Amino acid sequence: MSIDLTRETKTEQNQQVSEYINKVLSLIEKKEVNKEEAAWITKETVDGFREHVNPGFLTYRKSVTKDGQFAAVEWSDNGACFKDVNGKEYIDCLGGFGIYNVGHRNPKVVKAVTDQLKRQALHSQDLLDPLRAMLAKILADITPGDLKYAFFTNSGTESVEAALKLAKMYSERTTFISTTRAFHGKSLGSLSGTAKGMFRKPFLPLIPGFRHVPFGDFDMMKKTFEVCAAVGEDVAAVILEPIQGEGGIILPPEGYLKQVRELCDEYGTLLIFDEVQTGMGRTGKMFAADLYDVVPDIICLAKAFGGGVMPAGAIVAREEVFKSWFPNPFMHTTTFGGNPLACAAAIATIGVLIEENLPERAGVVGEYFIKELKEAAQGHEDKVLEIRGQGLMIGIEFHKDEIGYEVSKGMFDRGILVAGTLINSKTIRIEPALTISYEEVDKVISTFKEVLNLVKA
Repeated sequence: MSIDLTRETKTEQNQQVSEYINKVLSLIEKKEVNKEEAAWITKETVDGFREHVNPGFLTYRKSVTKDGQFAAVEWSDNGACFKDVNGKEYIDCLGGFGIYNVGHRNPKVVKAVTDQLKRQALHSQDLLDPLRAMLAKILADITPGDLKYAFFTNSGTESVEAALKLAKMYSERTTFISTTRAFHGKSLGSLSGTAKGMFRKPFLPLIPGFRHVPFGDFDMMKKTFEVCAAVGEDVAAVILEPIQGEGGIILPPEGYLKQVRELCDEYGTLLIFDEVQTGMGRTGKMFAADLYDVVPDIICLAKAFGGGVMPAGAIVAREEVFKSWFPNPFMHTTTFGGNPLACAAAIATIGVLIEENLPERAGVVGEYFIKELKEAAQGHEDKVLEIRGQGLMIGIEFHKDEIGYEVSKGMFDRGILVAGTLINSKTIRIEPALTISYEEVDKVISTFKEVLNLVKA
C-alpha cells in the first residue's frame, strides 16, 4: 500500500514539475511579457534564489541598490544595454565583468551560433572537429609573437588551470610567482594564484609552491627569483594580469612587464599573461600584450572570447612549451571546451572585432570617457580619489567604501549598471561594450556627475 501511495505521490509531483516547466518554456518563447507575467517571474526568481540558489545573492543585491530594486530581474538585451523584466532599460557599464566586448547579442555572433546549432551542437569527442582547428589557426595568426598552439576551455579559471598545468609539465618545476591584488579565478589552482585572503582562507592549504609579490615591484620580483634559485625552488612561471581587473584597474608601471619578461628569460621561467579580462580588444589593442609590446609564453583568454553569447575560453602557447602535451593529447582535457557552438561564437567574435576595428575604437572612446569622467569629478576630490584606466577598462576609486556603494546605487536607480570590484570595493569598474555610443557614454557621465552631487563625503 505504501509503495502505491509513494508512486501516486511521485506521479503527482512529476505532473506539477512538468506543468511548471511548460509555463517557464512558454515565457522563454515570448518576445514580451505582460505585467502579471513579469510579477510572477520576479516572485519566482526572488523565492528561488532565497530557497534554492543562495540567499546571499539577495543580501548582496540589497546592499548595492535602493528600495526594492534588489529584486530587479534582467530579461532581454541588445547593443550596450539590457532590460529588466518590467521593461526598464539599463546601460551596461559592468558588461558581465568584461564579457560583452562586441555588444549584447551581437547579430553576427548569434547567427554563427544559430547556424552551427542547426547542424550540430556538440561534438562526439573522438573524431576531429573542424571549428576547433580553424579557431586555433585564427588564434595563432592574431596572438602576439610566436604563440601557436591552442587549448580550449569554458571559463577563465579553466584557462588559468590549463596554463599552470602546462607550465608544470613543461619545466617539471613547481614554484609559481603571482602578485598582490591578483585575481586568476577560484578553482584550487587558480585560487592559489589569486591574492584575496577572504577567498583563500577557507580552502587552505591550496596548491603548494605559490609565492606572491607586490604588483609592479620589479625589485621584489627579482629578489624572489634569486631566493628561489638559491634554495633549489626554481620558478616554473610568473602569472600576471597585464592590467589588474578585480584588483581595482591597476596599470603596471612603465617598463615593468618588459623587465619581468627579461627576468623570466634569464632564469628559464615561463611568463603567463592572464588576459581573461584585458583580451579581445578591451584595452585598445586586441591583447594587452600588444599594448606593452611583450610576448608571453602562454596567454589565457575567456570572458569576451565567446562574444557574450557562449561560455568560451582558451590558452595559446609557444610550440616549445605546448609540445609537452604532444605525446599524450589526453593529459589535460575538458568535455565541453572547444565545442562547436563556442568555437563558432569565438570565430564570429574575432571577425567582428577585426572588421569593425573595435580594439582601436575602445582606445579612442576610452580616452574620451576617462577625460570626461575626470572633468565630472572636479570639485569632488573629497569623494573621488582617482579615475584611471586603459581603453574601456576604467576604474573610479573613492576615498571610502560607503561612497562607492552610494554612487553605484544612485547610478543603478538612474539606469546605469556599474559595480565594485572583488578585491577593492572602493573602486567601481566601468567595462561597457566596445560598441557603446558616444551618446550613451555622455549619459553615463552626466549621471555620474548628478549622483556625485547628491552623495555625501
